[in-house]
Amino acid sequence: MLRAVLSRDPALWTPLGCDAVGVPEHYGLRLMARLSRPGSVFADTDTGWWWWIVPAGSDRDLRWPEPAHYAPGACIPAGRPRLIHWPDAKVPYTPPIPLYLMICQLAGAVPSWAQLG
Repeated sequence: MLRAVLSRDPALWTPLGCDAVGVPEHYGLRLMARLSRPGSVFADTDTGWWWWIVPAGSDRDLRWPEPAHYAPGACIPAGRPRLIHWPDAKVPYTPPIPLYLMICQLAGAVPSWAQLG
């Protein structure tokens, strides 16, 4: 499978590394309307997926529900993603916990926190 890495603008600071969370476009539209501080968001009209930049390791202790796709290193299935939302902050991140909880709600999934220790 071909893969692409979402490019970030060099003007944005990424002190925490970059991963990405993708959802189908119909979820993306609803998430954009609900999130108070979305970071960089990319849309791929070829595949119908929207991708949010989150700090690296945002999958630690979380099980992202289907149909969401977690992409370490912001390495996504190949397509032609384009930036559709520029963040208000100087970092490209969408806060992962609110994003996770909203995706769970849209997917009808109960948030699943991994057991620690």
